[in-house]
Amino acid sequence: MVKKYTSMAYANADDLIFGQSKFPVKAGLGLEIGGGYTSPEVNYAPRPGAGASKDKLVKEYERITTDIMARMVQIGAPSVVLETEHVQQMSNNPDWGGAVAHAQKTIMEEYHDEYGIKCALRHTIGDIREDRDYLQLRGDKYSVFMEAFEQVATNGADLLSVESMGGKEVFDYSILRNDTAGILFGIGVLGSMDMEMIWSDIAAVARKTGTVAAGDTDCAQANTAMFIAGGLLDKNLAHTTAIVARAISAARSLCAYEAGAIGPGKDCGYENTIIKAIAGVPITQEGKTSTCAHSDLMGNLVMQCCDLWSNESVEYHGEFGGTTVQCWSETLAYDCSMMNVALKTGKAKDLRDILVLSDKYRDPQGYVLAYDNAYKIGQAIAKDGENNYLRSRNAAIECCNIIEEGVNSGKLKLTRFETNALAKVKADLEALTDDADKFMSDNLTKFKQEVAVFKSENYGL
Repeated sequence: MVKKYTSMAYANADDLIFGQSKFPVKAGLGLEIGGGYTSPEVNYAPRPGAGASKDKLVKEYERITTDIMARMVQIGAPSVVLETEHVQQMSNNPDWGGAVAHAQKTIMEEYHDEYGIKCALRHTIGDIREDRDYLQLRGDKYSVFMEAFEQVATNGADLLSVESMGGKEVFDYSILRNDTAGILFGIGVLGSMDMEMIWSDIAAVARKTGTVAAGDTDCAQANTAMFIAGGLLDKNLAHTTAIVARAISAARSLCAYEAGAIGPGKDCGYENTIIKAIAGVPITQEGKTSTCAHSDLMGNLVMQCCDLWSNESVEYHGEFGGTTVQCWSETLAYDCSMMNVALKTGKAKDLRDILVLSDKYRDPQGYVLAYDNAYKIGQAIAKDGENNYLRSRNAAIECCNIIEEGVNSGKLKLTRFETNALAKVKADLEALTDDADKFMSDNLTKFKQEVAVFKSENYGL
């Protein structure tokens, strides 16, 4: 049963804060997420070659898990979440993922029993639903995909997530051509349809196994746009176009919670503040602590409303201060300690606003995702919450309006390149039909002809 959001969880934007959510989630060993404190969520990848065999991979994750738990206890961190993003062997061979989850949880239970540290284990299944040349969102691969969730859920994982790929074949084609309608169709329509299907099934697995259907992220599309856009010297893609894609992605990622997910949202979903404003679920975020994986232009700002604080991902190897997972878990833990003290001393909103203002006017992406503006995007989505197309278009148009307001205030500066790109995107959006059925029909016809790898049957069309 998919229940669409048509109202906001929070009465106003100022109520959004880190460490507190409307609907906290209890998971794992004594952990409550969004219940009044923040926790680090450590993300990691095994070394190349570790996946040569099941036993070798399990041992690698045992080392990773032990290193993190030991460092957290060493520095007195009260809580931690571990996120295992599956390498392909673990999702294509679900028993491998199950074995890794069992090994990790056994170690975590030992540290919890011995030292009282609150902890939980998230497993993010790889979206393996693809053939050699095209996405295969339904069929044989889907059965293996869901079996991967079952295996980790019955072997110790507490939180279930995925970075789903629905709509990416159309998005990739469209983003390279600055095709605004195609971007909207790929993320907001096709992506949303796929999300509703898979998250209904993931939520069913969670209910059956007593685990938590956590959340998704539009890594495959909105993050692709953000990475192509790059930094302030790059002009491969306008940052204004990238943030419009991000606004649309919030309407898409929201579908997980409408289909039964309850949070915490996944780290690389920079759209998560918008999600939290609408749904009230706890969220993970990443920013300055994810420089081991990628750069962004809002490294402080995205801490603003996080409930878990993540490093994105880091390859496991040695550094001067210990292994990478020890170093990054410690950094995350100290950030969380700072946020938790701010909560306890009544200074949380002061810290939140300092974090926001340090990045808000650096780039249009940070400007739109600042909690006050993110809330406005949420309102635009909720306004037509029942219709995936209309709410996605609303989010995109509101994003353009917010940027224009920032420019007109004199606080947000855009180059001529960015200004022209924004004008094009807004004109494209305003020219789109109000008829969702016509938009679907027109785009189905177009992309069936233009994108050879687009298979409408993937979406039940």
